[in-house]
Amino acid sequence: MFADTAKIYIRSGKGGDGHVSFRREKFVPDGGPDGGDGGRGGDVVFVVDKGLNTLNEFRYTHKFCAQNGEDGKNKRCSGMNGEDLIIKVPEGTVLREEESGKVVADMSHGNERQVILTGGRGGKGNMHYATSTMQAPKYAQPGQAAKELNLILELKCIADVGLVGFPNVGKSTFLSRVSNAKPKIADYHFTTLNPNLGVVSLDGGKGFVIADIPGLIEGAAEGVGLGHQFLKHIERTKVIIHIVDAASVEGRDPVDDINKINLELEKYDPKLLEKPQIIAANKMDVLYGEDRDAAIATLKDAFEGKGIKVVPISAVSGEGVKELLYDVYELLQNVGTEPIVYEPEYIYEEKIDKNLPFTVSYDQEENVYLVEGPRIERMLGYTNLDSEKGFTFFQNFLKENGILDELEGLGIKEGDTVRLYGWDFDYYK
Repeated sequence: MFADTAKIYIRSGKGGDGHVSFRREKFVPDGGPDGGDGGRGGDVVFVVDKGLNTLNEFRYTHKFCAQNGEDGKNKRCSGMNGEDLIIKVPEGTVLREEESGKVVADMSHGNERQVILTGGRGGKGNMHYATSTMQAPKYAQPGQAAKELNLILELKCIADVGLVGFPNVGKSTFLSRVSNAKPKIADYHFTTLNPNLGVVSLDGGKGFVIADIPGLIEGAAEGVGLGHQFLKHIERTKVIIHIVDAASVEGRDPVDDINKINLELEKYDPKLLEKPQIIAANKMDVLYGEDRDAAIATLKDAFEGKGIKVVPISAVSGEGVKELLYDVYELLQNVGTEPIVYEPEYIYEEKIDKNLPFTVSYDQEENVYLVEGPRIERMLGYTNLDSEKGFTFFQNFLKENGILDELEGLGIKEGDTVRLYGWDFDYYK
C-alpha cells in the first residue's frame, strides 16, 4: 500500500546529570569536589534517502527516541554523549507539528539533512561550584530535559507538472507515452493507487518532471474516494494539465468534468487555481469529421476565453502530444524555475511545569537566601546563565514565578546574596 502520510512521536536524548563526589585518596585528607559533567543527549536528525518513495516505514513504528547522555562520574570523568537518532525519509517530505499544523521542516531541494530536536545539554558536576566560601559543594547541575514533538509527515511529490482528471480519461496512458514512467494501465476506475512520476525529455536537452495525481473525483476535497489523500501532491507543481475524455466515451460531459475538478482544487487550496493550466482533450482518435470539430469547439469556447489553452490529443496514437508538451514547457519557463519549498514556521519552546514546587528560605548561618526545588532545578537544567539571553530569561523566571516577591517578603535588601544551588547572585532591584 502507498503511504504518503504518517504520524510519529520523536524525542531527543536527555542530558546526563552532573555528579557529586569528593576526592578520597590516601594522604589527601581534605580532597575537593571532583564530580564530572554529564554527557550530552543525542539529537533527532532527519535525512533524505533517495531510495525511498513512500512513508511505509512509519506504518508500524511511531515512536522514535534518541539516546540519553550518561551521568557524570567521580575523578572529574564526564559521562558519554548519547548517540544521535537518524530518521530516513523520502525527498519531498514535509514535517509538521501535529497540534498547530505549522511546518517544522521541508526535506526537499537541497535540504537533505536537518536536526529537528537537539539533545539535552549535560549537567555540570560539583567540581565547577567550589568557591572560597563554599569549598565542598553538594550540588551538581541536572542534565537538560529531553525535547519532544508529535509530527505529521506528508510526502508531496516533487514534480513540475501535475496531471489531473477523472478516472479512466487516459492519464496513465498519456504518462507512459511521454515519459519513462511505467504506470499500471487498465480499464477500471481507480486503477492508479499512487502518484506516478515521470521525466519528460524534449529536444535540445529540455525537459520536466510530470506527476499523475490519482483519485480526483467530485467530493475529493472532503475526502470522498481517494482524492483527499493525493491532492497534496499538486501543491509543489507549477503547471496543471487537465486530461479530459473529449470524446465522452463513457457518456461524461468534458466541460463539466473540468469545472468539477477545478472546484475540488479550489476547496482544497484556492492558490491551486492560480497555477497555469492547459487542457489535453484526449481520445481524439475515436472522433471524426463534424463530431471531432464540435467536441474541440465546445472545450475551446468554454475555457480559452479564460486563458486556458485546449490541445486535442490522442494518448493512444500520439496525435497532438508533442505540441502539448512544448506548450507545457513554455508555460514552465514563464512561471520561473524557483522550486516550491515550504518555509519553517514552527519554533520549539521550552516549557517548565508550573506545578513543580520550589522553596525560598533564609540561611542565617551563611547569611544567604536559598531558592531551591524541582522547578528551579528544571530551569537551571536548560538555561545558560553565562549568556546574556540566558541570564535575561533567568531574571524573568524569578519575576514571573513570584520568587522575587517571596524574597522581598523575607526582608531581602540590596547587596544580599541569593543562592540557587551552585549559583550565587547579589540582589539588586
